[in-house]
Amino acid sequence: MSCLAPHPMKILQENVMSRWCLRVCVLCCLTSQQLSWGHPGPGHSKSKSGSLPTSSSGRDWSNSRTATVEAGSFVMAREGIVQIRRADDSLMTLPLRELSPEDQEFVIRRMEKIREAVEEPVRLAQAGRRGGATDRSAAPLIAEHFEPFVKLQAIQTRWDERYFYVESNGIPAHQMMVGITSWQQQVPLPQKYVGDNAWQIPLHPQPAQSPATTKNRFLRGAIAIAVNGIPIFNPLNNRGDDAYLFGELDEFGGHCGRADDYHYHIAPVHLEKTVGAGKPIAYALDGYPIYGYQDPKAPDFAPLDSLNGHKDAKGNYHYHATKTYPYLNGGFFGEVVEKEGQVDPQPRAEPLRPSLPPLRDAKIVGFEEVRAGSYRLTYEVQGKRGTVSYQLSDNGAASFEFVDPQGRKSTQTYSPKRRGRGDAPDRPGDRPPPRGEKPRRKDGRTGQAQPAAVGADADIARLVVSSSSVDEQGRLSQACTCDGKSESPAVTWKEAPAGTKAFALSLWHTAPDQEKSYWVVYNIPAKTTSVAQNKKPEGTIGLNDRRRAEFDPMCSRAPGLKTYHITVFALSQKIELAPENATRANLLEAIRGRVLAEGTLDFQYERKAP
Repeated sequence: MSCLAPHPMKILQENVMSRWCLRVCVLCCLTSQQLSWGHPGPGHSKSKSGSLPTSSSGRDWSNSRTATVEAGSFVMAREGIVQIRRADDSLMTLPLRELSPEDQEFVIRRMEKIREAVEEPVRLAQAGRRGGATDRSAAPLIAEHFEPFVKLQAIQTRWDERYFYVESNGIPAHQMMVGITSWQQQVPLPQKYVGDNAWQIPLHPQPAQSPATTKNRFLRGAIAIAVNGIPIFNPLNNRGDDAYLFGELDEFGGHCGRADDYHYHIAPVHLEKTVGAGKPIAYALDGYPIYGYQDPKAPDFAPLDSLNGHKDAKGNYHYHATKTYPYLNGGFFGEVVEKEGQVDPQPRAEPLRPSLPPLRDAKIVGFEEVRAGSYRLTYEVQGKRGTVSYQLSDNGAASFEFVDPQGRKSTQTYSPKRRGRGDAPDRPGDRPPPRGEKPRRKDGRTGQAQPAAVGADADIARLVVSSSSVDEQGRLSQACTCDGKSESPAVTWKEAPAGTKAFALSLWHTAPDQEKSYWVVYNIPAKTTSVAQNKKPEGTIGLNDRRRAEFDPMCSRAPGLKTYHITVFALSQKIELAPENATRANLLEAIRGRVLAEGTLDFQYERKAP
């Protein structure tokens, strides 16, 4: 597969032009300075020592070929030719090799000073722009650890005074997906981890006063970045389960998230084959390196602390990979900022298509690049094979063909969405409003959102969903939260299409790489059009995330206003789903192909300060 998506030409041109213009301006200034240097002041004297004059560059120049001496001031040197200005303002040129050794040394040192004067403003200007520096000769030590993959053109790196930046398209060169036995139906798609959306690592990590654990924290987003440009997420998935032990990872310890973004969940020790044994294979987002497995026989062997790290003989802290949890850094020895359950800032993956629920009993047995830009994933369910084939286009679109284990085919084409950086990816039937906006009613007021379509059925009928438990500002009644009486909210729906045999209801909250389910009700009788507040609904109550058949009230631990959603589905028939297995994910899977209409009500809630 392609290892790195090309940078946008416009960005490249702007960078080159701005750098070129800056150099021209500096050179013009230097030229004017050099011309002034060329007029020797009174009392100039020759200096055979080769030292730089303190007030003037006027000197006597010895021509070894003609055995003559000329008085003048240095102007410039280029391609082996030196230009000198005489006292009468005339110019003299002569080959550098014909000057005496002392004069040649003077010219070389003078040109070095001029070059430094040119490069320094450029370097400072680059440092002022995020991640602008690219001078490989002045690279920080961390650059050496990523350099093998820079040479392979798998990634690009840059740095400024504070951060080291890693750009990639999120696609590794090794085999992906094969071996996964708990599959979320995602496939690897390139991501734009470039520009302001690049990964950034602190160049000067600072030990934290209180190191933060990743045990049931930082369950969203990455906690480290591998030297091949692939992010590494918490070994615990967003439910708090060990992703490796649950069969969610491929043979290299990775899988795809809800945005079809490939990432690891355990230490990528296979990268030692490329970078060499004893070299870092990743960096935690606090700035400290992660090495492979320890060698108990090594002279510098030392026990690991609770974060899976220790200090070397020089006092430098680093983490190690282990074969059991936490697999890599079990927390952050260095300072990090936690925001909405993840390290901040960090790049965001951009979803191209809605994510799908898990496919029960599926095992991925193959993934290959059929031809340039065309891929096929093969999976098995109870001995029968299905495939997901897709072709990537130059404009960012992707055409999919799905063949399920029964041989049924379907196709779908997805085009890039115009969405702001950091927007949450969609799920089937789950389209929360853009971040920072209040949900809108059809009449323009908050409290009743436009219904959304399930999957690819863009022309599906719409249910109108409302709630008397949500006020005109779109805020949920305190009585329905853990700040109040923990009552289940009221829900009303209308405009169900003919042929509706049952309804299903789901109350949920979503964010990138994390989803929480609070209430699942299904097989609600077709004649029913509402559920009263704090009343047991008709139908079967499924499981919330606490594995309880009841309503789980909103009880956000993180500060800030949160958006939640109630989706009601009109079904063409009742579904057969055992209550003990009726999670939200299993509900979405069970209703596939049976949804006649749906609608989603978006509302908000902010936890009261204790």
